[in-house]
Amino acid sequence: MKHIIEEFIRKSIEVLQQTGEWPVFEMPVIDVSHPKSESFGDYTTNISLVLAKLIGKSPMEVAEVLRGAILRDIQDGVMAGVESILVVHPGYINISFSQKYFEGIVQKVLLEKGDFGNSSLGEGALVNNEFISANPTGPLHLGNGRGGFFGDSLTRLLRKSGFAVTNEYYVNDAGEQVMKLGHSVLKDDQAVYGGEYIDALFRRFGKDGGDVREVGDRAAKYVLEEYIKKTVTEKMRVSFDVWMSEKKLFEEGFVDKAIDVLKEKGFTFEVDGALWFRSTDFGDDKDRVLVKSDGSKTYFASDCGYIIHKMERGFTLLIEIWGADHHGYINRFKAAVQALGFEHEVSFLIVQLVKVVKDGKEVRMSKRAGNVVLIDDLIDAVGHDVTRFFFLMYAPNTHMNFDLGLAQEHSQKNPVFYVQYAHARIASIITKADEAGILVEDSITSHTDWHEKEISLVRELSLFPELLEEISKSYEVHKLPHYAIRLADKFHSFYTECKVIDEAHPEVSVARLRIVSATKIVLAETLRLIGVSAPEKM
Repeated sequence: MKHIIEEFIRKSIEVLQQTGEWPVFEMPVIDVSHPKSESFGDYTTNISLVLAKLIGKSPMEVAEVLRGAILRDIQDGVMAGVESILVVHPGYINISFSQKYFEGIVQKVLLEKGDFGNSSLGEGALVNNEFISANPTGPLHLGNGRGGFFGDSLTRLLRKSGFAVTNEYYVNDAGEQVMKLGHSVLKDDQAVYGGEYIDALFRRFGKDGGDVREVGDRAAKYVLEEYIKKTVTEKMRVSFDVWMSEKKLFEEGFVDKAIDVLKEKGFTFEVDGALWFRSTDFGDDKDRVLVKSDGSKTYFASDCGYIIHKMERGFTLLIEIWGADHHGYINRFKAAVQALGFEHEVSFLIVQLVKVVKDGKEVRMSKRAGNVVLIDDLIDAVGHDVTRFFFLMYAPNTHMNFDLGLAQEHSQKNPVFYVQYAHARIASIITKADEAGILVEDSITSHTDWHEKEISLVRELSLFPELLEEISKSYEVHKLPHYAIRLADKFHSFYTECKVIDEAHPEVSVARLRIVSATKIVLAETLRLIGVSAPEKM
């Protein structure tokens, strides 16, 4: 509806220009938003303040003329649900929709069910969403978990918006980190990693000694299968379509292919036997080594091979969700993408660190990985739903303190339980209505003069498709849990003021039961996109 109103205003301005009532000027950006207070209507625009400078009249005068033009042009159709268009100081135009319009929203939700909010925005574009991609050298920590939940929820939302998304985990199983793991498992003087899991790997692979590379390879495979994959699938409930091996990129020639492409394009040079990439030609702060003087290829060379691999699979959007320690890699990756000829979009999303705190103090939960807090330990402590919901409430590029005390609170103080309780309460209402013989009808059933809480609740439902479109463009997944909380707020407020099951007034009961059922659908779909359960009972 936001876009429809913007287009309607644009056409009204063009009519005023064509009739000579207003001068001809370049069309400015028309911004339509939601007022901070519902008392100001459903939508508002400040376009009159912008136009006043172009027309040479006061914003209030411009607003009144534009209001009149819009009213003249309103016909049956999408704008037929407009109830009022008001001009308020200093020149805002506020638009309110009628009860009939909101009845239509309820009907649309009930008909479309879980498909409400679906769109073709992505037009089937092939998207590669790479996230977590932690080295197979140990269990996943909180930062990995935060990025994992974010990436998974983003994929769910993009798929709902018409994108064809591949979830991908890049396994760095061919580089120096595997050697470091081998030294650590053998507990020699070059050991890097520590903790109880290293002790367990030593007992399994290192107590009898052995070749560092071989021990590292065996330990890395074990870590991937027994720690990382189990945490991802069983604890985090994240599904990857592809687990891409760095070794595979070497074995199938993608790394060599990338180097050859860069050579052919003249983007490489040699110094002291090493092959370098001219990444400064593409905005990087310094050039990067592709092949060392001893002939070994760098981690960056593997990245270039990985880019070629993604290009050949036909992706038109690459989403790279990286940890905070990888921020410095962005410019070199961008340089490689440009040099190798990827002509489409690449989005970089950095996930910041997480601290677990309780009563204002940082909490250490495990010694299994030294000083690192593991994501599966946190999930064991507070549950999957709470962990995921809490992580997703914050934009990933912000530092986060995970409030363990609040997370362990089994009451409506905990935002997860607050939202889930709203869903469970709705399920209970529908069950009671069914027992009383009150059923949701297919056709629109209404009663005169909706309560303001009914309008407020359905207004929130109407915003769901707009929100999904917005997040599909901005990747601001944290807006989903906040929407869920708002919707739960609106429902609880509605339920306090409006009696749903009223056998003395069956038409009111049926109409309100339709609103309640629509709310259940949207709330459940919101929770599905977040990745948490929508319980029928609590």
